Amino acid sequence: MIVLIGFMGAGKSTVGGLLAEHLGMPFVDSDEVIEASEGLAVREIFETLGEAEFRRVEAATITGLLAGPDVVLALGGGALTTPEVRAALVDQQVVLLDVVFGEALERVAADPGRPMLHTPDLSGLYERRQDAYQEAARVVVQVSGRSPREVVADVLGALGMDSVGE
Repeated sequence: MIVLIGFMGAGKSTVGGLLAEHLGMPFVDSDEVIEASEGLAVREIFETLGEAEFRRVEAATITGLLAGPDVVLALGGGALTTPEVRAALVDQQVVLLDVVFGEALERVAADPGRPMLHTPDLSGLYERRQDAYQEAARVVVQVSGRSPREVVADVLGALGMDSVGE
């Protein structure tokens, strides 16, 4: 199991898909699993049920996925705000895709499906999440200004998985 964490716009889904393909593993995005199980987009869950309910569903979904078969798993940017998720990641191979705030915003600015994008003090939210990301990560890979394939190569190297099937 490889778990990708980081702020929105870090490239978790893009890098995760490429990484999974390289390793011959399935790729799972926790937000997509939540949308499928709830029958609502993440944005709609936030709007209709609120962030607290979304985080409850998210924590249950992630702990279930972590107990399942090995996959490359991308978590939502706020998943680590939940103590249950942080606790479930303790023994996992967690990779932080570290993106600078400005680049993250450029990457997601036009995406209407990001409910946290319009949070007041978004830069403060970014800063507050950094400690949780750093504490959970076994490996930190810088993504700013780099292609997804370059990031995948760094993740593989940092995990000692330079070839398929390792």
